[in-house]
Amino acid sequence: MTGPITTSTHGVFFVACRVSINVLASAERIWVLLTDAEAFPRWNSTVAKIEGEIREGATLRVHVPGTERTFSPRISGVVINRRMTWTGGFTPVFKGVRTFELGPRGDGTTDFTMAERFSGLMLPLVKRSLPDFEPIFATYASDLKREAER
Repeated sequence: MTGPITTSTHGVFFVACRVSINVLASAERIWVLLTDAEAFPRWNSTVAKIEGEIREGATLRVHVPGTERTFSPRISGVVINRRMTWTGGFTPVFKGVRTFELGPRGDGTTDFTMAERFSGLMLPLVKRSLPDFEPIFATYASDLKREAER
């Protein structure tokens, strides 16, 4: 797998997107990039700024480029060099859960997967205002690959 592979699924009360890419770098190298909030905008064109520390139990303020939108996910499920989850919103109204996973391979490469699922009773009303996540996720994964392989 050279470039990112994205998939999306949609239902009445959920929208999900997933991207996977193989990176010629160790899980440790990728983890450093994924958890350095201050450096994030330097390599990731889908993020303008992250305020806070990317660590278990922390709440971030994530600023998206080209918009005034700020997201405030809480970090949980951290397994260093393997996975973490960012969760925002309020169940059952509207909730977003983004999961990052790293799968080291024996050849020194790492499979990176990022998946996000939006759900809730408000989703049918706001679904049209959500962007197409596939190109955003593909850019995110490509940016990560490029930086990790530098």
